[in-house]
Amino acid sequence: MTLPKTKSAWLVLAIGSGGCAAFNGVFAKLTTTELTTSWSSSIALALGLSASNKAVEFAIRAFFFGLNLVFNAIMWGLFTRALTLASSTVRVSIINTSANFIVTAVLSFLIFDESLSGLWWLGASLLVAGSVIIGMREETEKQGVVATTGEAPLLDREGGANDGGDEFRDEEDERVELRNVKNTSGDVSSDEDGVLK
Repeated sequence: MTLPKTKSAWLVLAIGSGGCAAFNGVFAKLTTTELTTSWSSSIALALGLSASNKAVEFAIRAFFFGLNLVFNAIMWGLFTRALTLASSTVRVSIINTSANFIVTAVLSFLIFDESLSGLWWLGASLLVAGSVIIGMREETEKQGVVATTGEAPLLDREGGANDGGDEFRDEEDERVELRNVKNTSGDVSSDEDGVLK
């Protein structure tokens, strides 16, 4: 599935990355928690096996560990793609972190029956607010640099920004000068020093 290259595509990818990071953490916890032991006992009994069957428990833990690896890989893929599409890495990090916090809070309540205190929500809010402030500052500084310099980027043959230095332009200028000399003089001759006349 390919997302259209719109201005908000990075936003969707960053939110998805944060959600996958939250699922990654949940599956990592389910690999080691006692909750998985009670789930495996219920599954073993449903299959007509002993409640303390270790093979079923190990299989379920291995399944959660596999999901942990899968969601970790998806999370990094989405995150790096969001970084590629976005104009600012800080914005991607802010959205990623915020989505991770929210989804983690919801999943911890639904799966582990954890209730988060007001202090946790306050800390998470301060962390997100700090990230937003840093992002706004970065954007303001970037706009200030562009406004101060007022320089347009150099263009290459295709009209894109030329980040390869001045080598291409120097070679092209030399070719143009030689062509102009040949065209204006009609015939090109050189003196003893090899200088074009």
